Amino acid sequence: MSLILAGDIGGTKTLLAIFKSQNNGKLEELCKKSYPSNSYTNFNSLLKNFISEHSSLADKVITATFGVAGPVLDQRCMTTKLPWIINAIEISNEFQIPNVHLLNDLEATAYGILTLNHFHSLNPNAQEKSGHFSVIAAGTGLGEVTVFFDGREYHTMPSEGGHCDFAPQTPLEDQLIAFLRNRFKGHVSMDRILSGDGFGNLYDFLKSINFAPVNPPLEERMKQEDRNAVISHAGLHNEDPLCTEVMKLFCRIYGAEAGNLALKALPFGGIYIAGGIAKKIRPALESGIFMEGFLDKGRLSHSIEHIPIRLVDNEEAPLLGAANFASKQI
Repeated sequence: MSLILAGDIGGTKTLLAIFKSQNNGKLEELCKKSYPSNSYTNFNSLLKNFISEHSSLADKVITATFGVAGPVLDQRCMTTKLPWIINAIEISNEFQIPNVHLLNDLEATAYGILTLNHFHSLNPNAQEKSGHFSVIAAGTGLGEVTVFFDGREYHTMPSEGGHCDFAPQTPLEDQLIAFLRNRFKGHVSMDRILSGDGFGNLYDFLKSINFAPVNPPLEERMKQEDRNAVISHAGLHNEDPLCTEVMKLFCRIYGAEAGNLALKALPFGGIYIAGGIAKKIRPALESGIFMEGFLDKGRLSHSIEHIPIRLVDNEEAPLLGAANFASKQI
């Protein structure tokens, strides 16, 4: 029996699973567990826990693939949001797994998308075409990837595009970049906005310019609970003027960055919006604000206006992609 170990290693949580590769090419999930990433000093100690908990299956694993939130170079990754260095060779040696591969987490997401068939369309003027596609995903951080098809198979082109410069497009966004530049003492990337922490950054900015009165009970909740989650929930349900504007800003800037990716890659096969945040704020993304930002490209708006934009609501796409990549290595 050939077993596969797959993982989605994120800044907030790490999801690991063991699959059985069936004769028809499909994968059967045998076990799965999620771990809080920041509870471990390194990935190998986390993996050791998982393997010890599922030793009867882990002993039969012959290949492993992990999607990692960070740049992968020579099968080694220094994670962006964690103080971890992950090395495929070291994992292979320590855990006696013959073949270990690291993928950027957006590469894994892209491979996972290829296995899915259910999405939510955000562009009412989309025209279906064949061609390569791109993925953008806001979660703990912001990731981007483009995938091209050579006639036989798909190839991913990973990037660290989420750390490119934030480019303001409105007077309010001009004020925002000045605020963030002061907060972060210099460079302001899209990741500072289009990520979980981005909700808090946007809220603090709007509060600093007195955009709307502060809601004391809501701010008290922010001290007791996950601050970014409180802000996004209140914004999504129009419970507070400051949070509502945070959500509008987030969606418009998300659309603008998806539009930037569309201009750079011209992915007529579509742009997929993945990551943990998209599913949670789907009504806001569908409101039209995202598309407004996407199409605000001046003279070149017409070149991207018909690109399909699909929201991915399966948060396990990176895990599925890692597993399917691993299955092809057997």
